[in-house]
Amino acid sequence: MVVIIILHSAFSILHEVRLQLYVLNSNLSAPNNSMKLQLFKAKTDSRVPIPYATSEVKAGFPSPAQDYMSEEIDLNIELIHNREATFYVRVSGDSMTDAGIFDGDLAVVDKSLEASDGDFVIAFIDGDFTIKQFQRDADGQRGWLVPWNKRYPRIEVNASNQFVIWGVVTYVIHALKR
Repeated sequence: MVVIIILHSAFSILHEVRLQLYVLNSNLSAPNNSMKLQLFKAKTDSRVPIPYATSEVKAGFPSPAQDYMSEEIDLNIELIHNREATFYVRVSGDSMTDAGIFDGDLAVVDKSLEASDGDFVIAFIDGDFTIKQFQRDADGQRGWLVPWNKRYPRIEVNASNQFVIWGVVTYVIHALKR
């Protein structure tokens, strides 16, 4: 399993350095339900405006959208709400395909958000990174990392696990044609 960690925010450097040292010194054997993730810093210091169709695009009858391209949109502004705490993750594996998260997708992750029940998260559990849906029981004593592929079991999270939610997935970008 290959894990690339790039530090991305001043407020969490100490925590991440500790976690990075743990990861580098750990045996990173990947369990059956883990996915290989590569983490990348979100580069937001430059703007890349691209044409934006100001009119809605209907999923029914086609219309000439080119006539309505009068504005520009910057994906850094649209996808990144807290630039100091945002990073990208390249996903590898198939445990989330039923959620529309596929091998090779790029997930936008915000570390500043607190994970809520039902959020998709990047988690570090017992030496491995994974992307899963986070669920917890009503009393908050146990949680689960839930894959969206019936071939993989849910992962129970309790006090015996070494567990950190690395960030909340806010967007997933994937190509329709590769």
